[in-house]
Amino acid sequence: MTEQHRQSWTARLAELGIELPPVAAPVAAYVPAVRSGSQVYTSGQLPLVDGSLQASGKVGAEVSPEEAKAYARTCGLNALAAVHALVGLDSVVRVVKVVGFVASAEGFTGQPAVINGASELFGEVFPETGGHARSAVGVAELPLGAPVEVEIIVEVA
Repeated sequence: MTEQHRQSWTARLAELGIELPPVAAPVAAYVPAVRSGSQVYTSGQLPLVDGSLQASGKVGAEVSPEEAKAYARTCGLNALAAVHALVGLDSVVRVVKVVGFVASAEGFTGQPAVINGASELFGEVFPETGGHARSAVGVAELPLGAPVEVEIIVEVA
């Protein structure tokens, strides 16, 4: 990876027609992202747009898997916004890990496909370094009744 590639992520966003949202305000006692050495860890990001939750409910019941995948993408955008506000997106070297939580109706087992909404976003934005380790976990409930939550770890220069 060349220095030029690392310095062009904001240009890549513009090329894709993607605007990072403002950093989502924390809903409890935490900060959106923390840097430790060469890594940035984000807090779990909900599908908030302009401070409002896009949907509530469980995937496989009130929320379809397709809708949830789109909400996971929104969570991913919010995670990138948190990274950008802390260190600047152009300092990202690679996406290391993605953890996605899916509020799942009984019997729903499609968590990996839902979290692909975030993973595919990272692949678009960081085509050479967006591949990452990942966990996609089904849970009973998420904060504010959100259907999905995503957190990421990125390596930064």
